[in-house]
Amino acid sequence: MFGIMSSSPILQAGNIHKAYGDIEVLKGIDLVVGRGEIVSVVGASGAGKSTLLHILGSLDRPDEGKIIIDEHVVSSLNRSQLAAFRNSQIGFVFQFHNLLPEFTAFENVCIPGYIGRRKQAEVEARAKELLAILGLGERMHHKPSQLSGGEQQRTAVARALVNSPQIVFADEPSGNLDSHSAEELHRLFFDLRERLNLSFVIVTHNPVLADMADRKLTIEDGKIL
Repeated sequence: MFGIMSSSPILQAGNIHKAYGDIEVLKGIDLVVGRGEIVSVVGASGAGKSTLLHILGSLDRPDEGKIIIDEHVVSSLNRSQLAAFRNSQIGFVFQFHNLLPEFTAFENVCIPGYIGRRKQAEVEARAKELLAILGLGERMHHKPSQLSGGEQQRTAVARALVNSPQIVFADEPSGNLDSHSAEELHRLFFDLRERLNLSFVIVTHNPVLADMADRKLTIEDGKIL
């Protein structure tokens, strides 16, 4: 199904189908993402980009097909196994940062680590390290309302990375940012790839970000062109 690669890829998806009622959204998607690769996914609104991303990231299940992440067949895990795997192995960044307003940036970043029942000292050290890398070392004790849009999204990126995932799924990550903040975020993804050997799958309408990726995939009528 997936062919032969020189090294084990981080993500393999084969024959992914998804329908909602009578509407067939994905019609047999095959996709392989290498370790350390950044892949952008583009296409018209309603083409199935976000549906694909949510299925690849295990937030939704395919009607048919197989998904392997880091040699784990995630499409066969039950709900509790999937939640634990997602927390420890996958990072997510969305258009709207979804930070909890009552907590500081530092506390927001720590939450996935606490949920994963990792040692508190380890989680907090990792959170501080990531916030410093992302230029938020002096802002970590501010609440979201005290941060700019770009700072909020960088906090969301730090939160996505606190459990040291190997792959990050981003859905329109710069869609709610001004052009300067968007450009900073785009550069950040590539810096993080170099620092942490991360893989990214990014759904975007931003042509600059899409073209920066190692590979750009276009979805049309439920299939990758």
